[in-house]
Amino acid sequence: MTAVLHLDTVSRVHGEGETAVQALRGVSFTAHAGELVAIMGPSGSGKSTLLTLAGGLDLPTDGTVAVEGVDLATQGSKGRARMRRTSIGYVFQDFNLIPALTAAENVALPRELDGQRTRTARRAALAALEEVGIGELADRFPDHMSGGQQQRVAIARAIVGERRLILADEPTGALDTETGEEILRLLRARCDAGAAGVLVTHEARHAAWADRVVFLRDGVVVDETGTDQVEHLVDSTLRR
Repeated sequence: MTAVLHLDTVSRVHGEGETAVQALRGVSFTAHAGELVAIMGPSGSGKSTLLTLAGGLDLPTDGTVAVEGVDLATQGSKGRARMRRTSIGYVFQDFNLIPALTAAENVALPRELDGQRTRTARRAALAALEEVGIGELADRFPDHMSGGQQQRVAIARAIVGERRLILADEPTGALDTETGEEILRLLRARCDAGAAGVLVTHEARHAAWADRVVFLRDGVVVDETGTDQVEHLVDSTLRR
């Protein structure tokens, strides 16, 4: 399988001296094309830090984070921003939609920022909205949508174009069970179509959609397994 995301002995320290907090400690793992990886762990284990590093929103203190063989630290802030517009999709827990833009405009924005013509970007946005099942809401503003509909817009924005890596930080946290399952089904389908996905979650039933589960504790990978043992590992590594 083709490696899309590779973390090699990645550490991240926030602050200095006595107030320094080590969020990640020598973490290594790979997400391949066609694979959805779930990241689980208790609060403060480093899950969200790992995702921000994978998306180039932050840089490691030590180690390397590479997307399709490109070390994100070598790209500079503009280069990393360009990768997030073209090859890395990020689904935030709180949606991060722009209220003054319609659904289609929110989804098209990364393409337009990358220099694509407005009409071409809108076509791509409409296709992405159709893919997530809300094509009819293209001209609706976020404030006039339900939480589930807003999250679908956020996912459409993350998958528009040829995104090779999709990162999702607790994307179902504010949603009801049925809508949350639909969101996970969308992420699963995109990975089945060839993207690599990394899903941060605290629920075993959500991790069951993944091909593999990585467990973090205190910034360290404590286990990595297939989903057939998710419930057992949640009991043995997260609740003891």
